[in-house]
Amino acid sequence: MAVKLEKTRTPGVYRRRPGTTYVVVYRFRGKQRKRAARTYDEARALKAALATDVRRGEHRQATALTFEQYAREWIENYAGRTTRGFRESTRAGYRFSIEQRAVPFFAKRSGTLADIEPQDVRAFVAHLFELRILDRAVKIGKEPVGRTPAVSTVRGHIAALRALLATAVEDGLIRSNPAAGVRVTYMGTPSVEQDAREKRRALDTDELSRFLGACDPDWRALFELLAMTGLRVGELTELRWRDVDFGAKRLRVRRQFYRGVVTPPKSREGTRDIPLSTATCQQLWRRRGADDELIFTGPRGKRLDRDWCWKNVLKPAAKVAGVPWVGFHTFRHTCASILFAQGRNAKQVQMWLGHSDPGFTLRTYVHLLDDGLGGADDLDLAGWATPGATQPTGTQAKNAKAKAA
Repeated sequence: MAVKLEKTRTPGVYRRRPGTTYVVVYRFRGKQRKRAARTYDEARALKAALATDVRRGEHRQATALTFEQYAREWIENYAGRTTRGFRESTRAGYRFSIEQRAVPFFAKRSGTLADIEPQDVRAFVAHLFELRILDRAVKIGKEPVGRTPAVSTVRGHIAALRALLATAVEDGLIRSNPAAGVRVTYMGTPSVEQDAREKRRALDTDELSRFLGACDPDWRALFELLAMTGLRVGELTELRWRDVDFGAKRLRVRRQFYRGVVTPPKSREGTRDIPLSTATCQQLWRRRGADDELIFTGPRGKRLDRDWCWKNVLKPAAKVAGVPWVGFHTFRHTCASILFAQGRNAKQVQMWLGHSDPGFTLRTYVHLLDDGLGGADDLDLAGWATPGATQPTGTQAKNAKAKAA
């Protein structure tokens, strides 16, 4: 039976016959369009809202695309939102966030891209924190131990989602970005073990010595270089012998290997020359190879796999040394600790580690610094009469000195 539209008292609002639902008819960009409503009052409100949006130029035609359909095309063609462009290493990270985290969640929760609301994004944040990331190296019996993802990890996933939805707004598929105002906070209570891991972010001198002593001699040079240079793992695995300037005692960082792709460093400041000590240069010189060869490789001479190294080299040595909380990034923190202990300032440490700005360096490593306040005995030398007394200035100071004479 054909559906017939019956006029109502409101122009542009029709009642379906047979049935009790309503249809709103309006024009947008020269074409007649229709929207459904369940009741007459709902249809009237929808008609008024559509007319206002069209008049203001704020109307967005509801898309029939699902989140997954839009996401698959977006991840391949996204070019960034600034004039600096978009790094392929960032695309690899976004691809994982969208394909492995966002698509499975929103495929079950929402019908189309336009159906996603802020509460859905907040539910996605909660879902990410509920995921248990399996630790492949630490096991209890035969069951892998799960750990809660870090807040920074969840923020990275939401950043990818926010960029995708912002592009959908620009494409006219949705009216506003439902992820724009969503904050990422973790309301859970970390365990005592997690607290300890957060606070112990760098190895002290004894711990570093114990770790290197427990490490397989064939791999000791790798971890010594990490601790002395603060390299990111992706930068380390792409180091080639042509990157070592033995004469100038410098290590040139020009590339990184990230999620299967060789790209420039993480940021513009990541392209840097790191000083090398004489002992480090001598150690590297004894094992040097051809210019294009990788400095560190896996057991079969191929590119070093960080997961394999983490499981078979780093974790066993860390356990023997009594520092089971150590990860690859710990050596980057250790390098920062060493540099600050030697009196380097924040700008120097920033350039050494390849951070974007000194402020980020201070925020990241402030827990490694002494409070810098020192003692208060030297204040006695100021000659203040009593606590809270005001020191004379200007003419008052001259008169005071004259009376004293």
